Amino acid sequence: MPNNSHFYQPKDGHQLLHDPFSAIIAPRPIGWISTKSKAGAVNLAPYSFFNAFNYSPHIIGFSSLGFKDSVKNAEESGEFCWNLVTKPLAVAMNKTSMSVAPDVDEFKLAKLTKGASKVIDVPYVAESPVVMECKTSQVVQLRSAKGENSQTWLVLGEVVGVHIAQTALKDGVYDTAVMEPVMRAGGMGDYYTVSEEQKFELLRPKSN
Repeated sequence: MPNNSHFYQPKDGHQLLHDPFSAIIAPRPIGWISTKSKAGAVNLAPYSFFNAFNYSPHIIGFSSLGFKDSVKNAEESGEFCWNLVTKPLAVAMNKTSMSVAPDVDEFKLAKLTKGASKVIDVPYVAESPVVMECKTSQVVQLRSAKGENSQTWLVLGEVVGVHIAQTALKDGVYDTAVMEPVMRAGGMGDYYTVSEEQKFELLRPKSN
């Protein structure tokens, strides 16, 4: 690391125009999460802290700053769906990021169609080419290194059903670039996608 690098301790602030943390850990897949409350109210919201965490069983998760409807619903019902955000769906996804009352249906707000899940009782975004139906496995309030609770909750779920559009499959292999997945980057509104031109292959070295 060069001696002229910008160093800071997060507790003291970053001294930059915008917090670089979310730009450094980027781009990140978007957790477009659909849930349903006990009363039957449907919620759809995007989360920029989202990823896959385990192969067997398949576990994915999203992190929410604040105990929001998605967390509450996923904990109470024990279910949620992840919906892939593609470039054509980016504007609709952005509309679902609005702060609205719990009884407001973000599907209607963004003019999206509800699809009927096969394993769980939560609708998914029918326009999304890939959907994962999940059973909530853990809801964890995050803590600092000192053991202090933060106002952020990590929701983990086991994938119990996967929907993949035939257009996403090429000779039996999922084609990431063709789907143009939208990923969150840093800045106030920076996003990225991927293309075939950006792809390179790097095989894991074999043991001697």
